[in-house]
Amino acid sequence: MSNSLFRTKKIASILAEGGDDTGGGGQLKRVLTLKDLTFFGIAAILGAGSFSSLGGAVFHGGPGVVILFIITAVACAFTALCYSEFASRIPVAGSAYTYAYASFGELFAWIIGWALIMEYSIGNIYVAYSWSDYFTSFLEKINVHIPQYLCTSYMEVKDLLANGSTNKDVLDAWNNAPLVGGLRIIFDLPAFIINILITLLVYRGIRESRNFSNVMVILKMIVVSLVILVGGYLVFSKGLTFNWTPPNDAGARSFMPNGFSGVMAAVSGVFFAYIGFDAISVLAEESKNPQRDLPRGMILSLVICTVVYILLTLVLTGAVNYRNFEGVGDPLAFIFEKQNLNVGWMQFFVAIAAVIAMTSVLLVFQMGQPRIWMSMSRDGLLPPVFQKIHKKYKTPSFATIVTGLVVGVPILFTDKTFVLDFTSIATLFAFVLVCGGVLLIPLKDKQIGKFHLPYINGQFIFPLIVLGAMLLAVSLSTNYFANMFSFDFSGNADYTSGKISFMDAATPNITLIIFWIAALALALATFIKKYSLIPLMGLITCLYLLTGMTKSNWAWFLGWLAIGLVIYFLYGYRKSKLAP
Repeated sequence: MSNSLFRTKKIASILAEGGDDTGGGGQLKRVLTLKDLTFFGIAAILGAGSFSSLGGAVFHGGPGVVILFIITAVACAFTALCYSEFASRIPVAGSAYTYAYASFGELFAWIIGWALIMEYSIGNIYVAYSWSDYFTSFLEKINVHIPQYLCTSYMEVKDLLANGSTNKDVLDAWNNAPLVGGLRIIFDLPAFIINILITLLVYRGIRESRNFSNVMVILKMIVVSLVILVGGYLVFSKGLTFNWTPPNDAGARSFMPNGFSGVMAAVSGVFFAYIGFDAISVLAEESKNPQRDLPRGMILSLVICTVVYILLTLVLTGAVNYRNFEGVGDPLAFIFEKQNLNVGWMQFFVAIAAVIAMTSVLLVFQMGQPRIWMSMSRDGLLPPVFQKIHKKYKTPSFATIVTGLVVGVPILFTDKTFVLDFTSIATLFAFVLVCGGVLLIPLKDKQIGKFHLPYINGQFIFPLIVLGAMLLAVSLSTNYFANMFSFDFSGNADYTSGKISFMDAATPNITLIIFWIAALALALATFIKKYSLIPLMGLITCLYLLTGMTKSNWAWFLGWLAIGLVIYFLYGYRKSKLAP
């Protein structure tokens, strides 16, 4: 049985099923160009991360969160190159799921596919909530009012009240909500409606979705550029650059007022800002020239968005002291409020831009999930109905409808914080397996017009990098490795007052210990087997980012995987096309 769990699928058979020709055996329309793919990437990346989760990240890490954006961008860049290598070999729908099937085997492919549900479907719940926040804010500015109990989530209101919140909107939602059978009716109606509309658009077809996305990306880039230019000008003209080195609790000014552990506490919010770039790989089967355009589209969108995120972070932390971003869900509009930069027309402009930005993110993520389920169905791991292609629209119709339900129903009973952490850990896990998978596939000869991942022998370089990282850690903190066994830096910190106090000081940091063990093991394996440096760097940087996840993140994630494994052994293992 152990051998059958890790049975791999030959790349030739994947291409035969998915269609490597112009027509596409999978019957999906090949209409996407390099520009379209790059725009889809920007649409997915530059959305909820910049317009919503960036506020929480800044509050935890201060101006120093820029460093985390750079670390995350580097990790994503290495990962994007690994995705590109797979995409050039396997230009079909399925993303990391398909790549894992060709490298690690069926069990890991299922785990990846199951984890990607959290990235695309569960992640879209957070985006829908954020979209609703900006949409209702925009309506308020034009004197259109929606009752508070119809524009917030029940769990969010309940948790805030349990923590003693005196927020007027929270109290209004709870006190004015209608009662049905003793239960208060509180749910986010705009988030629910936008999910339905996006599902209908994706159902209609890739061409319609492409045109809609491209227009929104152009508008979004114009507005974000305006925020950077106007905000940046005011930071310098008003002499606010001192906010980039705010005082810590000891009164000393620092770019990282909460230390590097404070920066790492923002990893969920920062990484969530990047997860969209891999959504491009899901569209391989609808690309005109996937071997050439997919890699370029991923790298271009990643570079563009990284520059934008760094500039936005500097503008935000320059305009307002980082501590003021606590609980702020609309940070780009917040900096232009009366008590801050006081530019009323920019507040209104940003509210419109945010609605546009997050609509495009919803669109790309809602397109990605059905195509992963379609690939899993082709392999027999899901029922055949998931690979059904609509006769007229040429889209995975049933899978699209199910995706709409998977996103729409939880909107009624989840909240943003839970969804954000849940999504980030699943995506990082998928990235780790993609980078590791590249190490397992054989090298290929260069082919004109196709992406080729350069081979850089890591035999000596990678062990030296690991050794250098260990020496750097010790130089920054002489007790680094001693503290690793006695303190928990993985998120059990209290930031309610803008400072860090370790709540579980007697608990070893298990994830950090595992990380260093894995790093040393990889260094030894690389010295022996001469692994390629680029996928190694993607693997190690993503593993490091995972150390920033909290215990509760891991508990929920492992629970989710356990449910997935039960489904796999009850259905997928027996129905797999690779089953004997």
